[in-house]
Amino acid sequence: MGENRQNTVFGAGRAEGQEKLGTEQKLGAAQGSGEFTPFSNALIIGTGLLGTSLGLALKAQNLAVYLRDISPTALCLARDMGAGEPWEEAAATAQEVQLVVIAAPPDVAGPLVVSALHEFPNALVSDVASVKDAVHKYVSENASPKEAARYIGSHPMAGRERSGAAFARADLFMGAPWVLVKNEQVTPDSVHRLQALAVSVGAVPFEMHPEEHDKAVALVSHVPQLVSSLLGARLADAPVRALGLAGGGLRDTTRIAASDPKLWAAIIGANTQPIAKVLRDYLCDLTQLVSALEHATSASSPGLIGEVTRVMHQGNRGVARIPGKHGGAPRQYAEVLVVIPDKPGELARLFNDVGVLGINIEDLNLEHSPGGAVGIAQLLVEPNVAPFLSKALREKGWGIAAG
Repeated sequence: MGENRQNTVFGAGRAEGQEKLGTEQKLGAAQGSGEFTPFSNALIIGTGLLGTSLGLALKAQNLAVYLRDISPTALCLARDMGAGEPWEEAAATAQEVQLVVIAAPPDVAGPLVVSALHEFPNALVSDVASVKDAVHKYVSENASPKEAARYIGSHPMAGRERSGAAFARADLFMGAPWVLVKNEQVTPDSVHRLQALAVSVGAVPFEMHPEEHDKAVALVSHVPQLVSSLLGARLADAPVRALGLAGGGLRDTTRIAASDPKLWAAIIGANTQPIAKVLRDYLCDLTQLVSALEHATSASSPGLIGEVTRVMHQGNRGVARIPGKHGGAPRQYAEVLVVIPDKPGELARLFNDVGVLGINIEDLNLEHSPGGAVGIAQLLVEPNVAPFLSKALREKGWGIAAG
């Protein structure tokens, strides 16, 4: 999931969220400690990846968590994973629900929000759908002003390429932006409580307008998904020998092509115009590049090198603007390439050796061809420690590959 719009909205937004939180982020004890939770219970409607992950995160903080899902199988799986109790079984003895979270796709989130506002007249209601304008409009048109005052749309920018409760994780929200979309009727106290909830599960909350949010996620999430899927589609009929040459670059760019088509059809369908705008710009660049390639008769054909260079430079500029770790300024790290034997425990041994040296691994990538005897671990570290790390790992018997 990406986190920036044209003026790095998610990077700036994270900082804004941290400034707004002030006291509550301190109470949250540096993300996810559970020392400060603004609710004692919550009902999560929808037990897919996000709903079950949120249930796990809240249960870890000793909240009473209740679950509801139209699929009995999905509900039982989330329950068995420890995300909460089925609401219909617990309702008779449960305390009054304080928070309802609708964890459903955007095409059904609006009606579910309105239904929850009716059913739980004293609860704060939120949804975590990845498109906000359509849900926001549905609620404003179908709920009374008094009910709308208890609704705050939200969107944690967290997820995985696999959907469903089976892939849920309690730490899914750690370090992720959590967008809050409020309406005119909602009280500052309600916003404060939802901000604090986001902080308590490790996220960094900040506010956006619905249309601004949808344009931003079209750019940093929805179009990347479609581009990855289009690239992955080119591999469907590729020769097996060609696929055998695949390396980390292809895996990186097609990882999210494994995402759930049904879920993404609902997401894309709820955000068509912002997505179409980004794709039109993408198509313009692509058409220009294809034209230069088709008219080239050799590597030195007029215009070819200039066009390829232009595309690459534009890509360099854009990537350089993506916020760095925890939403800070982009950082440049040095890489140390370590050769790892394909044997059980070798990766753990490498981590241990780096940890003993007191060096933090800022990021990690693994390269390993199926059937290969070794793999390559790309360790990204602060530039000033890279030479020391390389030398120390060699002394410990690790092979260091040239960058």
